[in-house]
Amino acid sequence: MYRINLSVCLSTVRYRINLSVCLSTVLHSMQYFLTGSSGLTTFPEFVAVGMVDGVQIDYYDSNTQRVVLKQDWMELVTIEDPDYLERNTGKAQGAQQTFKANIGIAKLRFNQTGGAHMFQFMCGCEWDDEDDTNDGHYQFGYDGEDFIALDLKTMTWVAPVRQAVPTKRKWDQDRAGLQYIKNYQTKECDYWLKKYLVYGKSTLQRTERPRVSLLQRSPSSPVVCHATGFYPDRVVVFWRRDGQELHEQVDPGEVLPNHDGTFQVSVDLNLTAVPQEDWGRYECVVQLKGIEDISTPLDPALIRTNWGKTGVGGDGGGEHMSHHLHLTSSQPLPGLGSDQNSYTDAVLIMKSCVSIQISRNSVSTNSTVPKADFCLH
Repeated sequence: MYRINLSVCLSTVRYRINLSVCLSTVLHSMQYFLTGSSGLTTFPEFVAVGMVDGVQIDYYDSNTQRVVLKQDWMELVTIEDPDYLERNTGKAQGAQQTFKANIGIAKLRFNQTGGAHMFQFMCGCEWDDEDDTNDGHYQFGYDGEDFIALDLKTMTWVAPVRQAVPTKRKWDQDRAGLQYIKNYQTKECDYWLKKYLVYGKSTLQRTERPRVSLLQRSPSSPVVCHATGFYPDRVVVFWRRDGQELHEQVDPGEVLPNHDGTFQVSVDLNLTAVPQEDWGRYECVVQLKGIEDISTPLDPALIRTNWGKTGVGGDGGGEHMSHHLHLTSSQPLPGLGSDQNSYTDAVLIMKSCVSIQISRNSVSTNSTVPKADFCLH
């Protein structure tokens, strides 16, 4: 039987929202997230979510105890692979059953007796369809702190906290376990990612044009260039003055998901030291592969404000700013409120901060084989 330790990790998944990413490169990704909790009444004890290119493909939690497909095109997978749902439901149920034992072990490691605790898991891979190279990640933490991660280049474990050192020593000596993970990360994960991209081509490889607005809360606030409704999430948004990209006066935000499967991002421009007569030298530029650049001049007539809405940049239509809970490694899951369904939206966007440890028995025993059996396929 496999024992599992799940937890919050580094926000290293931000490679997919780096605004300096080259638009000629198309980076596809597949990620699986397993989340376990203790002491949280409004959050299931166990949740599993699969994502491809930022789109949720399946879901499992300890309340339903069944893997549920989240995209219509995923039905094609079950036609070719009739055992897909049963096989992955069994894996998720097995992980759920071993979770309670492991969270107890983690509490002992950290000398804890009660309170709310959160573990999350991530395994995944990325594939560059331009040069056919791939990469991956396999890591985990505990209660908002990094615990241990596998360096896939050196195939050695990195333990940033002393509680993980015994595990690192055991796992570094386990060549068979390391080979298993390497095989999954470089072969099996890549195989399933490419298969999903074929099945979901009309959804995953589409392009949707961004809508761009200029927003300002008060006359002394920064002007926000807000792009929303775009797909995929590999977008570049920046401010330009006299045709040159600005690296000062600006505060770029992260790409966040919208409820409809598209994305949004904002970049603030600080105009405190800029006289209004010079505003015409500035413009916001949005770049997305497959479409022409969208340039919106810094014109007061185009800025929507809280003290009197005027025009809107981009497509000229009204647009409101959407807000989402965004989890990072420095934020253990906050209170989710009384809504029992609130965990669903939280899980959908926690893709930037999760990871895993798995071993054949438990992290406190002599067993050292880390597995990825609940990277569901």
